[in-house]
Amino acid sequence: MQHKKFTFVDLFAGIGGFHQALESLGGVCVTASEINESAKETYKLNFPDTPVVGDINEAWDKLPKFDVLCGGFPCQPFSKAGNQQGFDDEKRGNFFYRIIDILKEHPECKFIILENVRNLSDKSENWDIIQSELRQLNFYVTEEPLILSPSQFGIPQIRESVYILGIRKDIRDAKKLKNGYIHLEELELTDLPPGLGSLNNGDAWKILEQNIHDKYNLSKEEVQILNIWDEFRQGTNFEPSGVPIWLDYMGIGISDKKYKELTLYQVRAKKDMRIDELPKWKQRFAQKNREFYKKHKLFIDKWSKQHNMMKRISTHKKFEWNGGDEFSSLKEVIVQFRHSGIRAKKPTYFPTLVAINNTPIIWDENKETYRYITPREAANLQSFKKDFIFLDNDSQTYKQLGNAVNV
Repeated sequence: MQHKKFTFVDLFAGIGGFHQALESLGGVCVTASEINESAKETYKLNFPDTPVVGDINEAWDKLPKFDVLCGGFPCQPFSKAGNQQGFDDEKRGNFFYRIIDILKEHPECKFIILENVRNLSDKSENWDIIQSELRQLNFYVTEEPLILSPSQFGIPQIRESVYILGIRKDIRDAKKLKNGYIHLEELELTDLPPGLGSLNNGDAWKILEQNIHDKYNLSKEEVQILNIWDEFRQGTNFEPSGVPIWLDYMGIGISDKKYKELTLYQVRAKKDMRIDELPKWKQRFAQKNREFYKKHKLFIDKWSKQHNMMKRISTHKKFEWNGGDEFSSLKEVIVQFRHSGIRAKKPTYFPTLVAINNTPIIWDENKETYRYITPREAANLQSFKKDFIFLDNDSQTYKQLGNAVNV
């Protein structure tokens, strides 16, 4: 299908997710902005003909004319990983107002496509500000936050983002819009081919590549701790309970009477507070772990002693199984080493790629070992082209892909 040509500016461009998408629709990028030097270098490698500026605050009033403005403006003010100050964040929240400044300077702009994290829609005042500012500039906008995930389009990743769409009022007849707003049904996103929006067990493996370098293999120590927890899963016939296992709360080797009297420090949870002084939800959490321990005491005592579990780092003493009852081994599911412990989930989709290091882990049948998904596989999750070029720095590439908009 041949698309009509149009021009666009790519703001807060990252490595070019919006660029790849709009270029495939006939778009020509007249300028991109990206302040991160590493991301900017990756962008230039893939889009060498596009002028790329750094800090948009220094170039916003020098942009050429364009038809479409797109951008994933900085999400930290709204993300769970940030401080969630929203528009009160003096350094980054005001980047939205820089977009407003640009639109005031460019009345020729016909369409707006902005992306941000799911949390942006949590506070109605944030959304009200966005709507009000864009409507004052003569744009129809989406009536409610448009929340989309790649999983809705057959891509095995849950990654909910908020999309803000704007159409200049003289481009679209207001009579065709309810109350002067853009509505989801008008975007035809609900007319997907049958089955495209559903994912099944095993669909996650579609993004995997062959002949993977050994550098992505887990270390011996990492493989060991996964094998130890697999042994735990098998030995306890672990039933999904919705409550993560946390060895520090079990009171391994301690009688019920002593357990109730002990402080968290004494049961190795590092806090000088009695169990019964905890918040109610945490008491229930501790109690469920204690009950699980008592049910499987003989196995857990032997297993814990054999593997010296209580001497291990805190994150290796926590285990969360979200693999359901269809799977019995970590080799069948997706695993992550997280700050909150070891997490296992069904292979229907991968968890959200993030800029911090929670790179998903899989069992590679060909290599017969656990390994991290590669940057190329992470790029597949974000729908980047097979010939997309990355820097020779895996850490930076994972970070860039975690920050990218899904193509």
